[in-house]
Amino acid sequence: MKCSILSAAGFLLSALAASAAGTEPPVKQINVLEVIAQGGVVMYPLAILSLITVVLILLYFFTIRRNAVVSGKFMDTAENLLKRRDYAGLNEFCRSQGQSMARVTEKAVNFVVKNPGASASHVRSLAETEGQRQAGSLHTRVTYLADIGSIAPMIGLVGTVLGMMEAFLEISSQGGKGVRQMELAEGVAKALITTASGLSISILALVFYAFFRGRVQKCVSELEAAAAHLIGLLCAQLERVSGSPSQESPAPRSYAEQMTRPMPLGVDRPDIHGI
Repeated sequence: MKCSILSAAGFLLSALAASAAGTEPPVKQINVLEVIAQGGVVMYPLAILSLITVVLILLYFFTIRRNAVVSGKFMDTAENLLKRRDYAGLNEFCRSQGQSMARVTEKAVNFVVKNPGASASHVRSLAETEGQRQAGSLHTRVTYLADIGSIAPMIGLVGTVLGMMEAFLEISSQGGKGVRQMELAEGVAKALITTASGLSISILALVFYAFFRGRVQKCVSELEAAAAHLIGLLCAQLERVSGSPSQESPAPRSYAEQMTRPMPLGVDRPDIHGI
């Protein structure tokens, strides 16, 4: 008798549990694409910004690196041509190269060829100006990511404001009944999608901006060291020809020797390896 009662109770409990499980509404799966589509028209400019961000990041990985600014092969060839005083050959070689250092050397050599009596100080001044222009170009290039990092959250905020306005206008048009006001949650969720998208794009752009900014600083330091070496060789030749030897320093070492000689404590050697 006792066993039958327990069996009946167990059967009843299991039936109730099965009934409760059957009445539970199925959990709706969240689709990321559907969520993004609910952001409205503001998602279109955000999608364009995200595409531009990805393209810039991939482009900078290939263009902002040491070999695109100054390479060991270019320095060796340019140094040999300078030692032979083959300015015409060096000029043609620089034109065939796309490196920043090639542009600095080309400007200086062109000035020397067109102005045979030019002084070393004028050549140095011209090379410094062109070097600053090349360095500024590198710094300006990466600031596009910083601009995207500033613009994307603002566009997302505009989408949020528009979504909130739409939600409140819809509620007010339905008489403000208590049940209808629950629709505000759906409107707010739709509006916040644009803010989340804008912040995501901004974070990605600013993270890679910081990364490439550090890479640019390393490249500029290497450009300055290479330019000082080649322009020093060129100016030393000009001073020997003009009969006024430089009193600043002895003849410069080769570029490879400068990069491998022992450095004083507390002085960092420029990074000569690929980035």
